[in-house]
Amino acid sequence: MPQSPVPVFEAADAIATDAPVIVILKADGQGLGPRAAALDAAAGGMIARACSAPAEAGSCIDLVPPQGVAAHRVVMLSLGKAEAINALSLAKAGGSLAAHLEDKGEAAATLVLDPIADAGLSEAEILARVALGLRLRRYRFDLRNKRPIAAADKAWKFQLVGADKTALEAALVRANGVGEGVEYARTLVNLPPNHLHPDSFAEHLEPLRAAGIGVEILDADRLKDLGMNAILAVGSGSVRAPKIAVLRYRGEGSGEQPLAFVGKGVCFDSGGLCIKGGAQMFDMKADMGGAAAVVGLLLSLARQKSRVHVVGVLGIAENLPSGTALKPREIITTGSGQTVEVFDTDAEGRLILADCLYYTATRFEPSAIVDLATLTYSVMRGLGSIFAGLFSTDDAIAAQMIAAGEVVGERFWRLPLDPAYDEGLKSPLADLRHHAKDMEDGDAPYAAAFLRHFTEGRPWVHLDIAGKELFPEDRPLGREGATAFGVQMLEEWVQTNRRGA
Repeated sequence: MPQSPVPVFEAADAIATDAPVIVILKADGQGLGPRAAALDAAAGGMIARACSAPAEAGSCIDLVPPQGVAAHRVVMLSLGKAEAINALSLAKAGGSLAAHLEDKGEAAATLVLDPIADAGLSEAEILARVALGLRLRRYRFDLRNKRPIAAADKAWKFQLVGADKTALEAALVRANGVGEGVEYARTLVNLPPNHLHPDSFAEHLEPLRAAGIGVEILDADRLKDLGMNAILAVGSGSVRAPKIAVLRYRGEGSGEQPLAFVGKGVCFDSGGLCIKGGAQMFDMKADMGGAAAVVGLLLSLARQKSRVHVVGVLGIAENLPSGTALKPREIITTGSGQTVEVFDTDAEGRLILADCLYYTATRFEPSAIVDLATLTYSVMRGLGSIFAGLFSTDDAIAAQMIAAGEVVGERFWRLPLDPAYDEGLKSPLADLRHHAKDMEDGDAPYAAAFLRHFTEGRPWVHLDIAGKELFPEDRPLGREGATAFGVQMLEEWVQTNRRGA
């Protein structure tokens, strides 16, 4: 079973008399509200005593109530100081609660919220963000046929009490849309390379069709007709020919001109003839993390019926060595007509993106293009584990995206996109080198400079998310494995800045 059952969240007017587990959401330093106080009275004051001491955000205090309370367990979930509550802290608190309930073997609970002074967010938003954290932390990918049954395999059901029901239901639509998009993007990245490859990728896009997203597949013959020799060259060493998937969603009330999202979808990257070392190759099933993020974003927006017009373009290939593989010093004529002299065949992502960006810019004439790619080792060395790299030709969009990333905890640092980097891309034989002479000399900005030549002057953002696609251990909002990095930031950016576009 690749994914655990999806938790069900229901807005409720009051605590059910037969609720097996009650979770009190409380800000540190504030007294009990009327709902919690009523429960505390039935429990003989034990809840007030338990929450009298300061508690860090996300901490869970487990109580076994007396006979006067129907629930067999009461949990105090601290949301931290009211003035520090935000979307990310609430999601992390929900993730902490998910881990706690799973550890206790619980599969149903009622979350109870009383108004929090100075919180800065509505009760509906608070509950929905906690619910999102619960869902994201609960996600599990597992292909074992024989394994012990865990609490995470149970169908979880939560009732949420303490917000206007209409407002809460609307907030839950967004939380569930984001949750589904993130989960599906994680599943795509987690799939092993014999399950997800250029020949099977289209099958894994069926959930998008079910959500009302148009899916068009450009096969190798079509790519040849379009002159997309760069992506064809990358995939030439594999028995599975490359493809491009075109995804289209247009919400009611959206504009004519779409936003475009382009994703690098290298299902396995051996490095080609410039083959990687063994340790570098182990996680290369995840080199399609950019494409997965685009899939997750569009699925999230469609599930919310967002008022936005978007297209997604996924460049799908395998980069493998063989007698027909791309060779160093080949010169390729790209879909744009520009020729490119190839050097390191392990720098294949920018070749795929070159064709995809030009195709996107000329076919759809979008208002802006955003590409996501696990592209360069240098961005990992330069920014470490905290930030991903962002390059942009549009200052306003760059600032908006960085702000959106801070909201959801997907952080980006803007890096230079300067014409001076073009000097390192000059070739005496072709229009462009495909990377600078010294790959160790800050390759990420040279890669961005190369890609800009294929954007046709459209407002453009390049997100280098290398190193963010997998996590080696459990974290507050997910288990070890795929992260779906970029889905939440882009969803936040679209909903905050581009609705109606």
